[in-house]
Amino acid sequence: MERTRAEVDATLQTAKLDAAELLPAAHCLRFGPAAAGDVCLLELEPALCGRLQAGRSLVIRGDKDEQAVLCSEDKTYDLKVADTSNMLLFIPGCKIPEQLKMEETHCNIIHTEYTTEDLLDQIQASEEEIMTQLQVLNACEIGGMLAVPLAIRCISSSFTGIGKYTWTPSLCFAAGYWRILEFDYEMKLLNHITQLVDSESWSFSKVPLNTCLQELGPLEPEEMIEHCLKCYGKKYTEEGEAYFELSADKICRATAQMLLQNAVKFNLAEFQEVWQQSVPEGMTTRLDQLKGLALVDRQSRPEIIFLLKAEDLPEGDQERFNSLFSLREKWTEEDIAPYIQDLCGEKQTIGALLTKYARSSMQNGVKVYNSRRPIS
Repeated sequence: MERTRAEVDATLQTAKLDAAELLPAAHCLRFGPAAAGDVCLLELEPALCGRLQAGRSLVIRGDKDEQAVLCSEDKTYDLKVADTSNMLLFIPGCKIPEQLKMEETHCNIIHTEYTTEDLLDQIQASEEEIMTQLQVLNACEIGGMLAVPLAIRCISSSFTGIGKYTWTPSLCFAAGYWRILEFDYEMKLLNHITQLVDSESWSFSKVPLNTCLQELGPLEPEEMIEHCLKCYGKKYTEEGEAYFELSADKICRATAQMLLQNAVKFNLAEFQEVWQQSVPEGMTTRLDQLKGLALVDRQSRPEIIFLLKAEDLPEGDQERFNSLFSLREKWTEEDIAPYIQDLCGEKQTIGALLTKYARSSMQNGVKVYNSRRPIS
């Protein structure tokens, strides 16, 4: 229903406003039938508006006890609530007071009916106003196995983000479900593959997929064998046949985790000797393969190494730094970087994080960092 001049005057009288002191034009806004009911305006960056206008979809995801996120196919965005009463943000063709003063305008009532398409065309925000954050998938508790549609609906991440996570050894897709694999089972699968490579005298850079499945199929499910090959190698095709190039760094890293998980601390020299003996022949172990997995204490005598996985640390920035500084009072940037790298945003550096949460000083000619806050 359109408002009449008398209704506008009655509204002004109720609000105790003098019409003579106001500009003569009044805007009346209402939503059309397609937008009836509760309506929320969504402020988006131009790229996301373009996706919707092109007919592609955005999805709001998250479990009931989690904060909802907005997902495209490849990115995840935080949803934040903001209150605004500035109608000029979304009224098309609305003239500001300065423009009305320049015109000879008689008393006029402007009626505007909105559809959802109109809103989509008008609401946009700059990229700087949108905070992008890929949610860590294990923030959503997953049981022994999870059906794919349920995972996509509940896990607070884009489909691409879920796909990236499934390329880790601990989570495998088989028979329509995500399955969490124990590390010991991962190593069992990997040992089957490396032993087959050795017995067949294959190169680790050319492991045939079909032959692996045929030989190891009677021992383990084929989906698990192929999943292990994907996690520890790179697939390629040659003359119509599928092969995998296995990564020496990944295999050495997994072997080190197997050795360290059963020891609180390990003599560094002894560990390096046992580690080299435990990896397949032809592979060379290096300490830089263990970034974010193990920490070396060179101040102790003898030097020691122990398991410290980045994924086991708290997710919050301050909590992460508190945990790290409770383990060690002073860190070099080289040592701490693997444990805070995932906290960096798209335009944030490790140096910026350290400046915010740590103090720097020189120790024996080396720059080290300690906590800005007292650690209890």
